[in-house]
Amino acid sequence: MAGKKKGLEIGSRGSARGGDKAGAGRRAQAEPREGPTPVQVSGRWLLGAVALTIGAAVFCAWAALCLLFWQGNWQLLYHPAAAVKRTPASVGLAFDAVGFAATDAGRPRLAGWWIAAAPDAPFIRLTVLFLHGQDGNLGDTVDALARLHAAGVNVLAFDYRGYGQSQFVRPSEAHWRQDAEWAIEYLTGTRHVAPGAIVLDGTGLGANLALEEAAAHPELAGVIVESPLADPMNAIFSDARARMVPAHLLVRDRNDLNAAAAEVRVPVLWFAQEGPSSAAILPKQPEAYETIAGRKMLVWLSPSGDLNKQVAHALARWLDELPVR
Repeated sequence: MAGKKKGLEIGSRGSARGGDKAGAGRRAQAEPREGPTPVQVSGRWLLGAVALTIGAAVFCAWAALCLLFWQGNWQLLYHPAAAVKRTPASVGLAFDAVGFAATDAGRPRLAGWWIAAAPDAPFIRLTVLFLHGQDGNLGDTVDALARLHAAGVNVLAFDYRGYGQSQFVRPSEAHWRQDAEWAIEYLTGTRHVAPGAIVLDGTGLGANLALEEAAAHPELAGVIVESPLADPMNAIFSDARARMVPAHLLVRDRNDLNAAAAEVRVPVLWFAQEGPSSAAILPKQPEAYETIAGRKMLVWLSPSGDLNKQVAHALARWLDELPVR
């Protein structure tokens, strides 16, 4: 009997356990399982992220525009040409092709022409360093060089880096200043020309450069300027793209004509164009010319007259009056 009871008890416990498991299964099926909580994104956060992304894209585009403007703005002012299509030989002048300002490898950075004065030239003691304008290259200056030679002086003319056969470098005011310094050093160091016998002569933006160099070198004999640019940087700062970027921070060139003229202490010969007007009254003196404190001479060139004769007459008179140093 005891064995039977024990078996019944075991069976009862087994049945109880089975019943518990079945009940647990039914409860598991009845109760819903808990899944991962869905992530809720704030609409304000989403709008902020979109605005930030758009802002970053706009900034990157603007930064790229600044970079492109910084790299290419020089082309708005400087217009160099590589091919030299004329030489002094085309007008019957003998000349020597020269190279100077050599690199560490011995290659000249600057290419130019040396045109010696005739043995009986009236101003053979003087050497004119010719600084051409912002357009073209030496090949476009042959007629001007012929006028200087006819006046009876020695002439050194060269192309800035980036022009003609000179080393290719992006033109800038700083590079032009360095090139002019190298040319003066070539005259004094290689050609053994005394500083007091050197006359700077510039046209267009080269005239602005001539005044800057003359202000830096009061030991020179004098400076000739022909139609300098009153506001050369306007070519860059007035461009539509310049209004979209901090142009005055990106561009280092200034070419300040008034500031340079105010510092010049050597004699100045200034050529200015009268313009097409036929009025008897001459135009107002250039503002920069008025700031020159030293000895100066202003010559108005008439478009209706013979340019060569006008320049030759004024140049001969001015050179004759230069003090001997």
